Amino acid sequence: MIAVLPALARPLLAPHLPDDLSVGWFSNAEEANAMIADADIAWVDMNTAARVNAAIRCAGPNLKWVSTIFAGLDAFPLDVLREKGAIVTNGVGINAYAVAEYAVLGVLAAAKRFDEVVRAHDRAEWLTDSPGKIELYETRALIVGYGAIGRAIGERLQGFGITVTGVTRSGSDGTLTPDKWRATLGDYDWVILAAPSTGETKAMIGRDELSAMKREAWLINIARGDMIDDAALLEALHGGTIGGAFLDPTAPEPLPADHPLWKAPNCMITMHLSGRSQTKMFQRAAALFLRNLKAFRAGAPMENVADLDRGY
Repeated sequence: MIAVLPALARPLLAPHLPDDLSVGWFSNAEEANAMIADADIAWVDMNTAARVNAAIRCAGPNLKWVSTIFAGLDAFPLDVLREKGAIVTNGVGINAYAVAEYAVLGVLAAAKRFDEVVRAHDRAEWLTDSPGKIELYETRALIVGYGAIGRAIGERLQGFGITVTGVTRSGSDGTLTPDKWRATLGDYDWVILAAPSTGETKAMIGRDELSAMKREAWLINIARGDMIDDAALLEALHGGTIGGAFLDPTAPEPLPADHPLWKAPNCMITMHLSGRSQTKMFQRAAALFLRNLKAFRAGAPMENVADLDRGY
C-alpha cells in the first residue's frame, strides 16, 4: 500500500506508521503531483486550492482514501473523487477552537470598535470616549452553520450573555432549518457565517439578506468569502444599512490591494487567519490521520468521513 504525505508532518507521522506502508513525503506541488499517481492514500493539502485540485487530478486508479485538514471540500474536484469511489475524511474539529476564538474576537472588536482604537494608537491620539459602546450582554446572535465550529462559537458567546440561535440542515436542538433563518434576520445583533462552502451557500448573503438585518447589526464571516455578494455588502456598508462587517475570508484570496472592501466603512478584514491562529493544528491533524489509517487498514469505521454530494 502506498501513501503520499506532507513532509511537514513527517516528524509526527513517521514513528507511528506501519512498516508495510510505502510512503512518499512531498515538499512541493510537483512532488505531490508525481507521487500521487501510484498512491492508495493521499494527504496532499497545500497552501492554495488550485494546487490541491491539481494534485487530486493527477491521482491514478488506486486512490482509495484522501485525508485533509480542511473542513470544507471546495478545494477538491469532487467529481473526480466520486468517479474513483474514494473515501474523503476532512478536518472538522481540528481548528474549531482557534476559529471560534477568532469569531469571538470579531464580535468583540465590532462591539468596542477596536479597529478605531488601534488606528488612534497609531496616530498617538488619546481618545476621550470609546468609539464602540455595544455591550454583548443580552444581545442576540444567529450562527449560520451550527456544526463543530458553529457550536464552539455559540458556547463561547453564551458565556458573554448572548442569546444564540444556530442554523442546521435538520433543525435539531432548537436550531433553525435553512428555509427559516432568513425570515428572522431582523432579530439579531450578530449574524455569523460558519457554514461549509457548497453550491447552496454561494452568495447566500445578498441584498435581500443585508436589507433584512438590523441597522446596527454586524456580519461576521469566518467561513468562506464566496458566501457574501460583495457588491451588495459594499452597498450596505456605504449606505450604513448594517453596522459593519468583520471578514476573515474573502473572495478572491489574497484580496487585491485595489479591492474596494479594503477601504469600505465599518469593515475589518483579517486575511483568513482564523484557522492559523493556533499552534496545535498539525498535532491534531496527525493524530486524526493515524487513527483513521488504523481504521482504514482494518476496514473499520473512520472519523470525519465527508459526504461528497454535500461537499463536506
